[in-house]
Amino acid sequence: MLRIVTDTASDITIDQAKDMNIEVVSLDITFEDGPAPQRTEEDFQRFYERLQTCEKLPVTSRTPPEEYLKIFENAKQNGDEVLVITLSSGLSGTVDSAHMAKQIAGYDKIEVVDSHQAILTQRMLVEEACRLREEGYQLEEIAQRVKEMREQVVVCGVVGTLKYLQKGGRIPASLAAVGTLLRIKPVIVLEDKILKQLGKARGHDAGEAMLYKRMEEDGFNKAYPVYFGYTSNRALTEKFMQQTRERYGLSQTKMFPIGGVIGTHCGTDCVAVAYVKK
Repeated sequence: MLRIVTDTASDITIDQAKDMNIEVVSLDITFEDGPAPQRTEEDFQRFYERLQTCEKLPVTSRTPPEEYLKIFENAKQNGDEVLVITLSSGLSGTVDSAHMAKQIAGYDKIEVVDSHQAILTQRMLVEEACRLREEGYQLEEIAQRVKEMREQVVVCGVVGTLKYLQKGGRIPASLAAVGTLLRIKPVIVLEDKILKQLGKARGHDAGEAMLYKRMEEDGFNKAYPVYFGYTSNRALTEKFMQQTRERYGLSQTKMFPIGGVIGTHCGTDCVAVAYVKK
């Protein structure tokens, strides 16, 4: 049997994981008043409620090696193969935990793949791995395809507020205040394993126009669905998704909430889009 393992940065909930027949390990998120599990859509909702009232941003910790080791030792006992698809190594040391656990387990039938991705695009890679498993592909073939596909997927978004970038020390308070007055919306992209700024837009509509510009520059493969994500404001993303469907004549789209692993930095009212490049 081939077991597929990912982490909570993919925003795959417990119920979705059961349906997909995969396992999801946790990156811990801790507020000053305690942990914030990320296992259900209700957990995501509670996370943003707490985020809006907290003094300090929560701390995110990588998955400990012990979490992987439990799975690996069980797989070894049963003679199962394991494919692990982790959050980008540019954002977390979770991939190192998986490699460490593999060494401790002393078991060869484990492939650890750094997704170079997060949230919607990490989910895409996991879904592709599941599809290939169903079609009967072998562990090495699936791992290779995931490595190829991680270079073909793009996720970018409009950040709704500068508040959380300021709280996280990424921009000074004075700049956040001026930016808020001017309705500045940073537009970000996950590239070269890290979150980068694609540009700054005056207002949300201008931010979405920047996303369209990037999508058109890349081109996108309509054989794959285009995914949309939201951190707290579902209606905002629903509207953007509908506009995008009409603009490009898309027949395949899906929308998912974005949990706290990336939401800690993006904050509330973030709109994201993910696609496979042509």
